[in-house]
Amino acid sequence: MGKGFFRRKLDVVLGVDINDQGIRLVELGRSAQGFSIQGYATQGLPAHTVVDGTLLDLEGVGRTLRQALSGLHSGARSAAVAVSGPSVITRVVDMDANLSDEEMAWQIQMEADQYIPYPLDEVALDFQVRGPSPHGAGRVEVLLAACLLEQVEAREAVLALAGLVARVVDVEAFALERACRQDFASFTPGHRVDGAQWAADAQGMGVACGLALRSFAG
Repeated sequence: MGKGFFRRKLDVVLGVDINDQGIRLVELGRSAQGFSIQGYATQGLPAHTVVDGTLLDLEGVGRTLRQALSGLHSGARSAAVAVSGPSVITRVVDMDANLSDEEMAWQIQMEADQYIPYPLDEVALDFQVRGPSPHGAGRVEVLLAACLLEQVEAREAVLALAGLVARVVDVEAFALERACRQDFASFTPGHRVDGAQWAADAQGMGVACGLALRSFAG
């Protein structure tokens, strides 16, 4: 099925949010209350470097990411990054609950042209069973996520320019939803984080926090 959007990783990863305005980084840890902000950084991007989620200047984004990393002072080199923009497609489809993962993957491949307007060899595609379908017994809802493979590869290349390795590729909307479920604004500031500054900055860090939470999935 190509590169996955749902596969869970146990590595500690930096959440790397690359959007049209800039780059936001978050490193999370565990705390008695749940999660702690070990460090975070933001760095603006020059105009037209990223447009509608498409990275137009990989070297420019890579330089900016290196600058943000220098301010983070983290030794972590694994990252979770998100795709966004018009090439990202999500669909919920009904499937037979008795199918194995391999059978579901095969059926999705056979029927992908119903959901995805791109050649399959140009697409990163993954799926996740969400639960029973309301449309009948013996059926399940399956969430499909896909985007152009070049979008994934561009992010991997930018991370590599900054000395990072992409361990997780996510969808921006999924990352933000994950953060909001955890009330990321209340995460405990670590010893390297100014609590008052985090309170002011937290609102814009949702996607990065949601990506960093992939460290603890599983």
